[in-house]
Amino acid sequence: MLNRSRLRAVLLDMDGVLHRGAVVLPGATELSTTMVALGLRYACLTNNSSQLPAIFAGKLAASGITVPVNHIITSSTATAQLLRERFPQGTRLCAIGMAGVQQALFGDGYFLQDDADVAAVVVGVDFELTYAKLRVATLALRAGAAFIATNADATFPAPEGLIPGAGAIVAALQAASDKVPEVIGKPEPAMFQAALQLLGVSAEETLMIGDRLDTDIAGAQRAGIATAFVGSGVHSIAEAEAWPTPPDLILPDLAAVLAVLRG
Repeated sequence: MLNRSRLRAVLLDMDGVLHRGAVVLPGATELSTTMVALGLRYACLTNNSSQLPAIFAGKLAASGITVPVNHIITSSTATAQLLRERFPQGTRLCAIGMAGVQQALFGDGYFLQDDADVAAVVVGVDFELTYAKLRVATLALRAGAAFIATNADATFPAPEGLIPGAGAIVAALQAASDKVPEVIGKPEPAMFQAALQLLGVSAEETLMIGDRLDTDIAGAQRAGIATAFVGSGVHSIAEAEAWPTPPDLILPDLAAVLAVLRG
């Protein structure tokens, strides 16, 4: 349940909350100034593992939405943070993924990329996936490597429509290896825990704003975080009202949520 007197931080999904494609949604350009005025910390969470936080921040800025790079947590950065807590520097990993995955894992040299004798196989979306990559990853998994998925989204939104996402690649490897992956992205708790750690707050002091009931809302509820649903994205207000555990707030868009927070 939302307790505004204890609220110290706000987490937000991006697509469907701040923007829908190239369309800037109501309240998005007011986000930064409102958070500063209310003394609230904030971060954006996205399951999209394909790009770096700096790319997302730049695209938002081009639309007039101010979100600092260090306020953007992707499923790739959350995965890298989790793995750093588990494995020492120099650990070898096998990774399937695009720039977002590769840079988060190997950009500073903490982890080493390899094909054999690896501690874990990390899988994100990869638009240049090949059979050879699947073969290497499958052999590593069958040799005992941990199976880590940045997210389990079966599809990825492209201009021409929905295309295979990270979850489709994960499903292929699960079928080939007979291993069940550990999923980091929403609705799993790891991504929310990474955000709470980044902002230095507890679940009880945090509000999650999202447009997807099965990822944003369900994941936050499982993590003990209060929720605000906005009907500007994937799911409708009617669907939110019929959800087995309704969100704490059900509102049309981010502008309405910010108005509630301003009191």
